[in-house]
Amino acid sequence: MKRLVAITLAVLMMMSLNISVSALSEADIPSPAAVLMDANSGKILFEKNAHEQRACASITKVMTLTLVMEAVDSGKIRLDDVVTASAHAASMGGSDIWLEEGEQMSVDDMIKATAVASANDAAVALAEFVCGSEEDFVAAMNDKAAALGMNDTTFKNCNGLDEEGHITSAYDVALMSRELIRHEKIYDYTSIWIDELRGGETQIVNTNKLLKSYDGITGLKTGTTGDAGSCISATAQRNGLSLIAVVLGADSGKGRFKDAAALLDYGFANFETRELRLQEELSPITVEGGMQNSVTISCDDSAYLTVPKGEGGGLKQTLEIPETITAPVAKGDVVGSLRFTLGDEEIASFDITADEDVEEKDFGSILKLLFQSMVKL
Repeated sequence: MKRLVAITLAVLMMMSLNISVSALSEADIPSPAAVLMDANSGKILFEKNAHEQRACASITKVMTLTLVMEAVDSGKIRLDDVVTASAHAASMGGSDIWLEEGEQMSVDDMIKATAVASANDAAVALAEFVCGSEEDFVAAMNDKAAALGMNDTTFKNCNGLDEEGHITSAYDVALMSRELIRHEKIYDYTSIWIDELRGGETQIVNTNKLLKSYDGITGLKTGTTGDAGSCISATAQRNGLSLIAVVLGADSGKGRFKDAAALLDYGFANFETRELRLQEELSPITVEGGMQNSVTISCDDSAYLTVPKGEGGGLKQTLEIPETITAPVAKGDVVGSLRFTLGDEEIASFDITADEDVEEKDFGSILKLLFQSMVKL
């Protein structure tokens, strides 16, 4: 079933509707690159050097976790599957959980170690478990990045350790963060503050300090290396608004958290998200000259709109459906439309389509129907 969706840019809407919001300037965000995205609509609400290619340290693990969660959701792997650490995985430096070659841990614990403690060794162990080797997993990461439109990104490893050519951008980090949180199970891990592994022998503490200080925070991932500086992709939800704040290259951990909080504050203070969804049940349409008198119809109307706070109440929907249509009708035929407007602007439009085939009434089709009725007798 096809749909036509035309989302008018929020910036243009603000101009045409003479709407103003509290300003946030690049100077207010000292970090060299940053993006604020509405997670539901994908709308960029603030950007600073959004496409500047930079190292991103362990923010890389957002993509690693995305592929792992896809494997879990598809049934390729299970949370209670046992992962055996290879010599390669155990050799990782930086932040880790000190895996030893041959040590075994569940997928669940490996995800926890990766998401909470940013464990490089656990990330590699998961990569190898999903794809057989880190090399093949990184190829899958780059394929996924291309599919998401992450044009500024090239992955060289799955954990974010500094490596020449391993680059991304604040915009691309927002894109992959949005993809990861489609798997809502990930919040079970990214919202953990303190937990343990190895039956209590190893304690892990989340590297995202906003979990203790920011209202509505749900995740997502921090990262720090010499090349990348201090980075964060922070996700938060309040009153139906879901935001992603990305900060790359901050000069300190404190700086990244301050900038991320400032971005989230700006988003929650000034914007709201409205789901564009049909508000009434669609009745069947009468079919003239058909083998049946009517056909059921439906509308694939899943989309979101980000607008300045207080303006979403002016959103209106218009149904355009004829009283009758003429046979023949094929399943998927467009029979009407659903339009959403805000002020004088059309925000989105969706096709209303037929749910089934309706043959034209003729001698042959009537004879066929008669024969089928006789067979049933």
